[in-house]
Amino acid sequence: MVFKEFIRSRGLRQTQERDSIVVEIFRNREHFDVDGLFLRLLAQGKKISKASIYRTLPLLVDCGLIREVNYEDGHWHYEQIYGRPHHCHLRCSGCGAVIEFEEPLMATVEQKLAEMYGYSITKHVLEVHGCCPRCQAQASRQEQEEQHV
Repeated sequence: MVFKEFIRSRGLRQTQERDSIVVEIFRNREHFDVDGLFLRLLAQGKKISKASIYRTLPLLVDCGLIREVNYEDGHWHYEQIYGRPHHCHLRCSGCGAVIEFEEPLMATVEQKLAEMYGYSITKHVLEVHGCCPRCQAQASRQEQEEQHV
């Protein structure tokens, strides 16, 4: 396993807590935060402290298994990236819904930027913000109700 080799290369111990955290993260592909992960582990009867989770997540980021995806509500959210194609996010500013999408044109943009500025690009992170159709419809209904009052 990638994480076990990473831990060994850093001279750290592989613990049952770390194993449980990794297994739970890879159980589904949803974005998560520390509190949600803690509650999922607790529901399974795992007695893992939030401190263990906070110490493990940066290691998982460093070894390329997960990445931080946003900090909008005052704390980091993460997503599993190992074994998944690179993707970007479309985020609704109203309800916070996230759509993951792959856009092949991003490779062309990266190549053009590298040529223009002489960079060797190693990654990109794109998050587009807007208003989803449901929130647009709700805003439209509220606007119409306000006009009739």
